[in-house]
Amino acid sequence: MELKDVMQKRRSVRKFTSEEISEGQINTLLHYAMSGPSACNKQPWEFYVVTNSDKLKKLREFAKYNNIESPLNIVVCGNLDRCLPGKVAEFWVQDCSAAIENILLGVVDLGLGAVWCGVYPDMDVVNKVKDILEIKENFIPLGIVRIGHPDCKTDPGDWYKEEYVHYIK
Repeated sequence: MELKDVMQKRRSVRKFTSEEISEGQINTLLHYAMSGPSACNKQPWEFYVVTNSDKLKKLREFAKYNNIESPLNIVVCGNLDRCLPGKVAEFWVQDCSAAIENILLGVVDLGLGAVWCGVYPDMDVVNKVKDILEIKENFIPLGIVRIGHPDCKTDPGDWYKEEYVHYIK
């Protein structure tokens, strides 16, 4: 698939079939995620691949705005032990966001669907996700990517708005 097609076909999918995602597809998505840029190549990410039905249910139950049933969740966390030091330590958020976007684009290329559900900076949600998945203290969940085979139709589009662009020459 052409990059332009992938970019324009990427949409948030919130309804999935129960069909499982193959290990090969999961592995491909993780490779895409870790191909993302990171400040000074620190790669401060950790990935929790959740297919356990009880854990998936718990991750859905507490979520007010993202109670979405999917056969796969990838929880992307920042590893504070691999962050840059000092005032740029928060760059982990950008690094992990790039990894999530790579997953979202990879999902389209694989013919799957996904939605990115934010976790950080809502510390109540962060702590709940950490509790459910027994995530280490020094890892901060940034987002949950809910992935599956779409059970709905999404239309590709281009939402470019010239008024949002400012040229400085």
